[in-house]
Amino acid sequence: MEENNAGLSAKDQKFRDFTLNGNMWKVVWQVALPLCVYQCLGQVFGVLDTMMASHISSNTVSAVAYLAQINSIISAVGGGLAVGASLKVSEAYGEGKYDLVKKRVSTLYAMCGVLSAIILLLIPFTRQILAFAKTPPELIAEGNTYFQLQLLAMVIIFFNNVFIAIERARGETKLIMKMNIIVILTKTSLTALFVYVLKGSIVTMSLATIISQSTLMVIGLIKMNREKNAFGFSIRFVSFKKRLSGPMIIQSVPLVVERALFSMGKLMVNSMSTLYGVLTVGALGVSNNLGGFAAAPQNGLQEGAASVISQNIGAGKFDRALQAFWSVLVYNLIAGAAAYAIAMGFLQQISGMFSENDPEFQRLIMKIFRFEAMGFVPLGINSAVMALLYGLGKTKISLLISMSRVFVFRVPVLWFLQNFTNLGSESVGIVMMVSNISVAFVAILAAAIVIPAAKKKYWGKHREKSKRFHNMDVKNIKNMKKI
Repeated sequence: MEENNAGLSAKDQKFRDFTLNGNMWKVVWQVALPLCVYQCLGQVFGVLDTMMASHISSNTVSAVAYLAQINSIISAVGGGLAVGASLKVSEAYGEGKYDLVKKRVSTLYAMCGVLSAIILLLIPFTRQILAFAKTPPELIAEGNTYFQLQLLAMVIIFFNNVFIAIERARGETKLIMKMNIIVILTKTSLTALFVYVLKGSIVTMSLATIISQSTLMVIGLIKMNREKNAFGFSIRFVSFKKRLSGPMIIQSVPLVVERALFSMGKLMVNSMSTLYGVLTVGALGVSNNLGGFAAAPQNGLQEGAASVISQNIGAGKFDRALQAFWSVLVYNLIAGAAAYAIAMGFLQQISGMFSENDPEFQRLIMKIFRFEAMGFVPLGINSAVMALLYGLGKTKISLLISMSRVFVFRVPVLWFLQNFTNLGSESVGIVMMVSNISVAFVAILAAAIVIPAAKKKYWGKHREKSKRFHNMDVKNIKNMKKI
């Protein structure tokens, strides 16, 4: 394909210069803060759903929690592709190869379209999918139509994930935050209307998701129409040739598998938890949602730092990539410690918000969550290491770490506790604690191996390359047209 001379706007060029040359503490903070807010809003999204579901019935809470894990397995494909491919976009952005940026952006949107078509074909077979996932019969009866609508919502979310990933690569994290505020307000208002005013069911909650995500999709469709800009979509730049799509797929496949297996592992834990009753499954789901409030800012920092690391690696600046890792590690440790202090200080009040005057359900939530909260700080370490691995393109290693978290430290441990101890429902909380702490040690080991190897590779390979980028940047600025 011939080069079509895609360009950058002045704003995009300014952000690139800031990422490659600015104070790294400020770079990571500026890029990641809106993403932290966005992640927290997403968590609010889930928690409010749980609270409103509890107003319908405790079975509805359990259905939402259980089906969410099945949704996560399927959505892992779109989410993993969006993250992995967008990191290759960031790398090309850092390298200053703007035609390559546009080709990767356009091809990523096309891949999203293919995946969406496949998801739509699953809708007639939802009962079989739920049965295969060993969903309790009462939850299938409660949630089948809900699950069908969630698959439809997933198609919209696939597009939104790609759009958000591309905007993140170009540093438009404030835009991401603003758009998701619109989504969360729309979702919350509609869900409240359907549940509290119209006395709707679990199905109406899914309709609220579809409508709210559609607002973001409309904004995305408008924003992606940047024909001459490197980050816009153009059918002329779409290519499924191996040399173009291959690196994006290779980077994304481990992330897809990682997310799918992680969600599958959580689903296995939920399935094993039914031994203690449906209420325990619901309490575990609530505990996971509450734990998500600690993970949300850490995930936002991880996503922002991974993009920064990838851009600096593309520009041959490994020393700055390493600075980004240490910065995000410190930020994550602070976030984890603060989340633990707040959670333990207000546990009684927080758990009461999700139990709808059901003391037994509240006690279950508190018992499980006390254990899960002990992993907040260790998960901050894991999140920082993941940012480094994503930015370096070491997604196969990140896959192994995530697999160990679920299939070494979670499922086998729960099996052992169920078969060789007299512990009851607290077992699921203990398992969360063990897996979240243990994976931090695995992540530390991975970092201890990867960092020295990367230093040797990049400081040798890119020393001369870094010298060339100054001249390339000067030339790009001179030839840049305002778009």
